[in-house]
Amino acid sequence: MFNTNLENKDTITNTINNKTIQTIFDKADCIHDLQAVNNALDKMAVAITKKLKDENPLVLCVMIGALIPGGHLLTRLNFPLEIDYIHATRYRNEIRGGDLHWLVEPRQSLENRAVLLIDDIMDGGLTLAAIIDYCKQANAKSIHSAVIVNKIRKREPGVNFEPDFIGLDTEDRFLFGFGLDYKGYLRNAPGIYAVAKEHELLG
Repeated sequence: MFNTNLENKDTITNTINNKTIQTIFDKADCIHDLQAVNNALDKMAVAITKKLKDENPLVLCVMIGALIPGGHLLTRLNFPLEIDYIHATRYRNEIRGGDLHWLVEPRQSLENRAVLLIDDIMDGGLTLAAIIDYCKQANAKSIHSAVIVNKIRKREPGVNFEPDFIGLDTEDRFLFGFGLDYKGYLRNAPGIYAVAKEHELLG
């Protein structure tokens, strides 16, 4: 059982509470367990190292989703690099994306740098596409993207790229775990899970 150890959060979210989160986890399907995630991270690290070990890259973790996969991936990259983060979101703890909101820009200059973007998922692709465009406008020398989850689906109009480094492919379902959230919760679930059909439209 997944132990959330949460107080009732209704006064904050007005839509979800501890019992609901536990039910969502209990009824979810485990698409990739923790061992599969770790195996994928190992393979990603090998590919990234081969590509960027001599580039002194600036690694930008896309918050909040990249917090967990980024931390695990970075410990596997045994070459010189700098770490910063960027926070742009379309979800704001909701289950459907809206307009892009820029919250935090990197502190480091991207000028003439090899940039590695780490994100949790490639879904429709709009958020990552906007961040790539931001890096281009900041005159990055090269831009590479890494995601732990690649959802097999049609990308949003105008998205004409795929991530350079992919951990795991999944079907087109609503996912949580290992950085991916369900309305702000379950990012810490140990693996990649798909919510039951009855919970896809909750709230």
